[in-house]
Amino acid sequence: MTGYTTFEWSMMALWIIVIIILVYGIIAIHDIPASIARKRNHPHVEAIETAGWVSLFMLHVIWPILWIWASYIPPAEKGERCAEGNEEDHELLLQTIDELKATVDTLQKRLDAIESKGV
Repeated sequence: MTGYTTFEWSMMALWIIVIIILVYGIIAIHDIPASIARKRNHPHVEAIETAGWVSLFMLHVIWPILWIWASYIPPAEKGERCAEGNEEDHELLLQTIDELKATVDTLQKRLDAIESKGV
């Protein structure tokens, strides 16, 4: 018996396919935090992607931390993101600003009138 049988060749091919799928799966899993960050318009997307590759070489030791980091958005960016995404809130905000400007103008006119009387 000097050669391999058909069964042995097919098992070798099956092992190669399994290894390729596992490697692809591990690489796809490491990219989950980066895709979460991209979807949420996170301000540190590039850093999360880079840390994901570092995590891949560290056997995913820091991967849970990356997931938490990708899910966290600082309050300032979160507010800006919400204001940009919701037109009704944006219109309400503009209306409130206009009302406040009108109130300030009215108060300024009253103050000018009081000052001109010399009180």
